[in-house]
Amino acid sequence: MLFDVLGQWCEGMRVLDLFAGTGALAFEALSRGATHAVLVDSGREAQALCEQNAEALGFKEQAEIFRANAFVAIDRLRKKGEKFALIFADPPYALEAGAKLAEALGDGALLTPGARVCIEHDRREEVPEAAGQLRRIDQRQLGDTVISIYAGAA
Repeated sequence: MLFDVLGQWCEGMRVLDLFAGTGALAFEALSRGATHAVLVDSGREAQALCEQNAEALGFKEQAEIFRANAFVAIDRLRKKGEKFALIFADPPYALEAGAKLAEALGDGALLTPGARVCIEHDRREEVPEAAGQLRRIDQRQLGDTVISIYAGAA
């Protein structure tokens, strides 16, 4: 569903996948032409799965995988001056982290001009229509799952 909305918009971009799990979103972006992906997950098993999947899919050189809390990773990447055109965040729904993620990313420090931020959350969780430089441009619901898509400043 998400890539139906984003389309082939991934060509040549750098991607950040927070709460990466298996890395499926980052690897899909790489398969659609993204040049580099940073995958972050706090779980050891998730990190191992991402590494295995990067190898199996031929993206080992394009994927940077590390284990960290997403908010710690945001701070580290911000300090390194990293920039991304597309950011995915699929936190466990129990964390109710959607609004906090929008706020953390809304300062624009990690965003290239016109970047997109996709936050998946439970339908019962309220996320802001705007947060700093981010403005929600689309929202899709499938069952209890909602994907809120934000655009950064152009």
